[in-house]
Amino acid sequence: MEELKKYEDKMNKTLDVLEDEFGAIRAGRANPHVLDKIKVDYYGTPTPLQQVGNISVPEARMIVIQPWEKSLIKPIEKAILTSELGINPNNDGNAIRLIFPELTEDRRKELAKDVKKKGDQAKVAIRNIRRDAMDAFKKMEKSGDMSEDDRDLAEEKMQKLTDKMIEKVDKAVETKTKEIMTV
Repeated sequence: MEELKKYEDKMNKTLDVLEDEFGAIRAGRANPHVLDKIKVDYYGTPTPLQQVGNISVPEARMIVIQPWEKSLIKPIEKAILTSELGINPNNDGNAIRLIFPELTEDRRKELAKDVKKKGDQAKVAIRNIRRDAMDAFKKMEKSGDMSEDDRDLAEEKMQKLTDKMIEKVDKAVETKTKEIMTV
């Protein structure tokens, strides 16, 4: 059924957004994805950090940003300082180093709570998609585009799909929480 496919795509997009959000949560190790949302003022245009320099991870808790133009060092530094990253950049004139401190137990618990909250938001979004689908199936039945049996079957498949997606969200939350809580 193509109706189900449409709702499955929406649920998959919700999962993708959740994965992106989890990628931006730092878990004690240097992950270049924490820089994904940072924009640098590049000649008056907010430009993603990845487009103004080379980003590498030479050590487990360090990211090095090598700008393509030396004049970008100050704007990159400013963008990192004003971001929610919470790390002071070290500038040696050629590159910027971000050294990630070991997370405290309290900070780990805080991040784990944040992960759970984002997971719950994703579940709500998935359930809203299911509700929209169920409403659409009822309208289709009323208008004669779908029989009662077809509607029952579609609703049953939609529920199974919803359960599968909720399970994926729970698994993603569990994996990210484990990653955060591992010292």
